[in-house]
Amino acid sequence: MTFQIIDGKETAARLREQIKETVSQLDPKPGLAVIIVGDHPASKTYVTGKENAAKDIGMHFEKIELPDTIQETELLKKIDELNSNEAIHGFIVQLPLPKHIDEKLVIESILPMKDADGFSPINLGNLMLNNNSIVSATPKGIIKLLEEYNIELEGRHAVIVGRSNIVGKPIALLLQQKHCTVTMCHSKTKDLKNITKDADILVAAVGKPNLITKDMVKKGAVVIDVGTSRLEDGTLTGDVDFENVKKVASHITPVPGGVGPMTITMLLENCLECYNLQR
Repeated sequence: MTFQIIDGKETAARLREQIKETVSQLDPKPGLAVIIVGDHPASKTYVTGKENAAKDIGMHFEKIELPDTIQETELLKKIDELNSNEAIHGFIVQLPLPKHIDEKLVIESILPMKDADGFSPINLGNLMLNNNSIVSATPKGIIKLLEEYNIELEGRHAVIVGRSNIVGKPIALLLQQKHCTVTMCHSKTKDLKNITKDADILVAAVGKPNLITKDMVKKGAVVIDVGTSRLEDGTLTGDVDFENVKKVASHITPVPGGVGPMTITMLLENCLECYNLQR
């Protein structure tokens, strides 16, 4: 079967040009900040990517680097400072955080109108109520990709593997808003293969290399791979066995170059939405 790669890199670049044009007409410029705690290599790479993208489109950008020994109260003070900083319209705290810091408390401390990640309980609650405001960047990017490739959603069966607050739950809600019938699977799901085999749209967001194999995918399904794992040889891979699953899929995202670039682009778009909310 002929398949089409869903090129997140190309789509993200095109959308960034649109955001860049919008930002060029704004004064003052939208401000994005990232707090990073510790020296987690992957986190540092992600933050550098966000910094480069923000600066490239003309946004004001600030990076706050903190040691992993910082006390929770000190981190909350930094968040409070950004909440009050009129030059910063949206910001995020890069996850994961050291074990002595309560991630839930940190996320809840970010003002919803400055929550560029879309993780706050208020923004997630608005999503539940179909009152979309600031939507989590990765799920938002997935929907954009599906729309850019003119993939029909209404009435189709979407299966989500993974129930995180960051990807699984929000993408399930967004797909329901697009009139999909949604099934959510997770680590306790029995007979996963029989469920995924029935999916018209399959979203894998677990972080387990090659979890989704060819025999788990229906012929002609659209496969969205959100997972990223680093193998022993240093290569990056997703949750989907790409080389074999592409033989049955109609559309499929690669790793890297699929959902990842869209996440950063949607973060920029979210910062712009935060800017508009505050203005």
